[in-house]
Amino acid sequence: MTGIRLTAPAPGWAIDADVVVVGSGVAGLTTALRCAAAGLDTVVVTKARLDDGSTRWAQGGIAAALGEGDTPEQHLDDTLVAGAGLCDEEAVRVLVTEGPDAVRRLITTGATFDTTDSGDIALTREGGHHRRRIAHAGGDATGAEISRALVEAVRSAALHTIENALVLDLLTDAEGRTAGVSLHVMGEGQHDGVGAVRAPSVVLATGGMGQVFSATTNPSVSTGDGVALALRAGAEVSDLEFVQFHPTVLFLGADSEGQQPLVSEAVRGEGAHLVDAAGTRFMLGQHELAELAPRDIVAKAITRQMHEHGTEHMYLDARHFGARMWEQRFPTILAACRAHGIDPVTEPVPVAPAAHYASGGIRTDLRGRTTVPGLYACGEVACTGVHGANRLASNSLLEGLVFAERIAADIAETRPPRTEPAEAAGEGSDEPVALLAPEARTAIQRTMTRGAGVLRSAASLATAAEELEGLHRSAAADADAADPKDAVPGVDAWEVTNLLLVSRVLVAAAREREETRGCHWREDRPERDDEHWRRHLVVRIALDRTPVVDRTETAAFPPVRPAD
Repeated sequence: MTGIRLTAPAPGWAIDADVVVVGSGVAGLTTALRCAAAGLDTVVVTKARLDDGSTRWAQGGIAAALGEGDTPEQHLDDTLVAGAGLCDEEAVRVLVTEGPDAVRRLITTGATFDTTDSGDIALTREGGHHRRRIAHAGGDATGAEISRALVEAVRSAALHTIENALVLDLLTDAEGRTAGVSLHVMGEGQHDGVGAVRAPSVVLATGGMGQVFSATTNPSVSTGDGVALALRAGAEVSDLEFVQFHPTVLFLGADSEGQQPLVSEAVRGEGAHLVDAAGTRFMLGQHELAELAPRDIVAKAITRQMHEHGTEHMYLDARHFGARMWEQRFPTILAACRAHGIDPVTEPVPVAPAAHYASGGIRTDLRGRTTVPGLYACGEVACTGVHGANRLASNSLLEGLVFAERIAADIAETRPPRTEPAEAAGEGSDEPVALLAPEARTAIQRTMTRGAGVLRSAASLATAAEELEGLHRSAAADADAADPKDAVPGVDAWEVTNLLLVSRVLVAAAREREETRGCHWREDRPERDDEHWRRHLVVRIALDRTPVVDRTETAAFPPVRPAD
């Protein structure tokens, strides 16, 4: 255990539970419902409202071998190809074999998917899939429907939920085992200010970290809080260099920052074409699946075209769909485009890549257990080995479902006893992390976009690392000054401090991986190098707060704990 923690007031209140689930997307709420059904006293903590996470924004759908002629083996093959040699095949096999029944249980929970005239689940294709296996809801509002169903189920089950709460740090007992979390509740309610939920099992389902970049499809709450908490607690993260940039995000201008509207891959799955300003399709001949190649290939092709043409975007042309198809199949995307003055029924849609999904995260085993006893991770915050170097389209919601059920089963089986949190453990606990001022957020995002975005190089990453370390040193020096001007503890300061830690670790891993693989694109190392780099990078934080990067000896993950 590192004992490293954020600067924050001591908890002023506490509640006890068997399990605390942090996050309210598909991974978090599925875990919570399954734990509660097993008779475990379960508390759900979420940063905003229950339906404000990334799940709600998922457009395309959820992938599973549900169609006639499709098999888990074919789904596995497509996933392994997309993952560019770094998927854990056992983890992928778990995903694709347990996935179809997990989707059916989701339907039983209350989620309603679009159906064909015959009453079967309607399936579409997305990038990297050789079959139609993407189930969708409301045309392009799959995430919103799944979120609605799970939130209703949680409320019907009367689970204890704490909304508008930012989780700060992991609590551990004298033996270094999980004993709960500290958190800050924003606004009025049963709890307010800094408090604690004491529980022997903590499940992190906090979503992604897209807000480390200037432009992202992620909501504003996606600031890497789960990864940062886990690192401070001594957990290992892996594959953090593999950030997927979605190829087709609505281009709103070069200076546009924050959450950007996504144009789902399902639009290409239904036959839309990627074209340049002259209307020429440029994916033909680039890959056997053309516009439906895996996302990293499409994102790179768009970026190359932008560089060659000296433009800031390409176009997605789906005018041949006609108004009726746009209105029925993609109503959300149609409304978003029209809100920004673009009508995809009559004109091509300007698109460019933007940060979308973290393929890596907190390292877990097949039961969601991390390297810290009692701490689990699920969904985008986790690295199960399923995604490898590049996530296959629409596998994310499925991963959240499947591994949430596995985590709940493991906690229900082990039922660890409650223990008392230790006051402070480890050398690093003497000095909490110096907080950054909230205005540093923009500096971090611009540094990451310039140096560690779609295109990376040794020079760009070195500059990014230097700028990030400068922010880190500046905050530490100010905390040690005779007249410190420390940032005041609060949500904005805690979030930006988490962003800095996650950014430093991501850049450290990206500098180490001297090849191009999946969604990690080194323009100075353009080739994939299986001999030296078909390996995982595992990162932890040392007591002096620096990232320590280790390379695995093979493409397999080491056990999360020696006893495994």
